[in-house]
Amino acid sequence: MEQYEESAIVSLLDKEPELKKLYNEHQALEKQLAGFQHKSHLSADEEIEMKRIQKLKLAGRDKIMELVSRHR
Repeated sequence: MEQYEESAIVSLLDKEPELKKLYNEHQALEKQLAGFQHKSHLSADEEIEMKRIQKLKLAGRDKIMELVSRHR
């Protein structure tokens, strides 16, 4: 996420419980992806899992941005 997007999101976390839940999930997925990105080689199963996490993260980001846009 861009810095300006993240600051808008953080400012709404206390007002919007669903946004807080989605944001926390997004952060957790980001940490999981970071674990894969530090490896020099991924197994086939790890590559599949990484792609799954990326898709979940992207879907979550879309939901987050939808909630943020409602508050603008």
